[in-house]
Amino acid sequence: MQDIPYLLSRLTPLAILDIVLVTIIFYALLSVIRGTQADQLVRGILILLLAAVVIGYFFQLTIFNWLLVSSLPALLLAVPVIFQPEIRRALEQLGRTGSLVTHPLTHPFSSFQPSDSSSADKVINTIIEACIRLSERRHGALMVIERSTGLEEYVQTGAELDAELTSDLLAQVFYPRTPLHDGAVIIRGPRLVAARVLLPLSDSARLDPDVGTRHRAAVGITEQSDGLSVVVSEESGAISIAVNGRLLRNLTTERLRSLLQTQLASQRFLAPWRPVRAA
Repeated sequence: MQDIPYLLSRLTPLAILDIVLVTIIFYALLSVIRGTQADQLVRGILILLLAAVVIGYFFQLTIFNWLLVSSLPALLLAVPVIFQPEIRRALEQLGRTGSLVTHPLTHPFSSFQPSDSSSADKVINTIIEACIRLSERRHGALMVIERSTGLEEYVQTGAELDAELTSDLLAQVFYPRTPLHDGAVIIRGPRLVAARVLLPLSDSARLDPDVGTRHRAAVGITEQSDGLSVVVSEESGAISIAVNGRLLRNLTTERLRSLLQTQLASQRFLAPWRPVRAA
């Protein structure tokens, strides 16, 4: 208790700023790993370190304490390797924020100009119309809408089309007997840029055990980027949407339209439309 006045006397505005900055950094790091496998990994590391410190301090184990202290630098070097996906995602989020500050007009849906609004509505109506037709026929489908994070590395894994986006084209692509139906399509603005695209599968523990490969791929791409995925189940015809690593299932067309309009109206997510590179 006698140290409290001394500590308060050292609490200068600069010290308060220092504490706030450190708190913000730790909060941001915890927010990035929350709900991922890294969350459990961090808990395991903290429990292990806490147990080691308590044991070493309580029993006064000199060599054990020396080993613990000597291992900390190696652990710090291992952090970028262990948490590489989470660090990459955080830097991508920071990059998307910076691009909005420097180039706010490069996002076609970011403003409320009539031409941009009509273009967004056309894309949304096309996707919804295709989902209705595919759902009625029980044709499985996976559509990924590219936003501010470029998906060119995934485009290269499939068949590049660079065709005008229409519901007829989507229905044809996902017809079971066509060579392009297996995999995802990537939509970039008003263009369908690629089909038969391979996507990363999510291994999130939040997903239901009955979720299949198509839905895990839909979630996986939204964990690696800010892309938006729309899925039609081949078994039930149910329509789902994946965004930010979360899957919303069994959507009505009205709910799907509302979610698409909400997401595509946000300038944080949409990338400038650009053509696919020539082969």
